[in-house]
Amino acid sequence: MKEEKIGMMGGTYEVFFKKVVVISLAIMILSFAYSAFIYAGAYADSIQPGSYRSFGVTGEGKVTAVPDVATFSFSVITDGGKDIGALQKENTEKMNKAITFIKENGVATKDIKTSNYNLSPKYQYFDCSRPLTSSVKPCPPPEIVGYTITQSVSVKIRDFAKIGEIMSGVVTAGANNVSQLSFAIDDQTMVEAGARSEAIMKAKAKARLVAQAGGFRLGRLLSIEDSNTSYYRPMVYSAKAMDMGIGGGVPESAPAPSIEAGSQDVTVNVTLRYEIK
Repeated sequence: MKEEKIGMMGGTYEVFFKKVVVISLAIMILSFAYSAFIYAGAYADSIQPGSYRSFGVTGEGKVTAVPDVATFSFSVITDGGKDIGALQKENTEKMNKAITFIKENGVATKDIKTSNYNLSPKYQYFDCSRPLTSSVKPCPPPEIVGYTITQSVSVKIRDFAKIGEIMSGVVTAGANNVSQLSFAIDDQTMVEAGARSEAIMKAKAKARLVAQAGGFRLGRLLSIEDSNTSYYRPMVYSAKAMDMGIGGGVPESAPAPSIEAGSQDVTVNVTLRYEIK
């Protein structure tokens, strides 16, 4: 009898132990599934939080600034015969004289850059049209009769009071082409920062108005995108543009042109995207 009771009790404990194991496994599986669900939701939010309940607003900020750098280009164009050495000597002397003049007027060496040096041949072409009765003769090939040397330099001027004087002075020194005058802000970082700050404030104010009108609360700021543009107002000249051809120039008594830099509008557009609560 005792052995039968012991056997029955052992069987009961075994069944009880199996039930405990099954229940424990079920709890573990449910806990794992719940954790996986929470993790999946958090991961989805981290990838694209509030993507199904979000809205975007835009704002524009604009700052008007005065340019602090002027840039222009000038060239020395020397046209002559076949003696390349003589042409190079003449061209180099005129260019060196112009660059020396620029440096004497306070322009730093780092702001003077040779942008082009070109030696090109000049050809003489023959008219090979013949009357129908003439005998057929070969037409001679084009013949080189001389060369043209073009040397160009780009200059940055930071003292605007000297722009007209320098542009006129390089012509007196031997340059026979002056062009591409433009103005810029040397470092736009601070100007853009001011415009961006204004754009963000306007976008935030617009977001609050949209939320109030839509009857919802603003959630997290999800993203910020911005773009900037620069617009120059026209430059004003008090003198006519200088018209100079090869071998030309202006008289030494000619007045220097008076040039105004105008102003530049730097605009930043910002797009803010918010989560809707």
